[in-house]
Amino acid sequence: MFFAPVIRTPRFVPHAYDRFASDVAVAARRSLNVEQDDKSWTVTLDVPGFAREDLTIGIEGAVVRIESKADAKRKFKAAYELPQDIDAAASEAKLENGVLTLKLGKQVPVSNVTQLAIH
Repeated sequence: MFFAPVIRTPRFVPHAYDRFASDVAVAARRSLNVEQDDKSWTVTLDVPGFAREDLTIGIEGAVVRIESKADAKRKFKAAYELPQDIDAAASEAKLENGVLTLKLGKQVPVSNVTQLAIH
């Protein structure tokens, strides 16, 4: 009789947190929708389980940052860069039924052209 040793290779099982974080990241990417017109972008993002008081939205140049506050029950943090600067004064945010809708105004480029008189 001949016996052959059985060599078992360990099967890689990702850590539960890694799997959870990956699933959350994939879900967050799927839930983002961006539309635009001449004057603004409309960004919709699914954020189920959050109230208006749980989120902060910051605008800096062409970047919009969405974060949960420290005392929120769940954690969320995302940043999105748009191709043009955002006009914060012409922007607004609305949260209804777990869907965050941002209407972000486009910054109108200011011309710095100076006219010279011809003598």
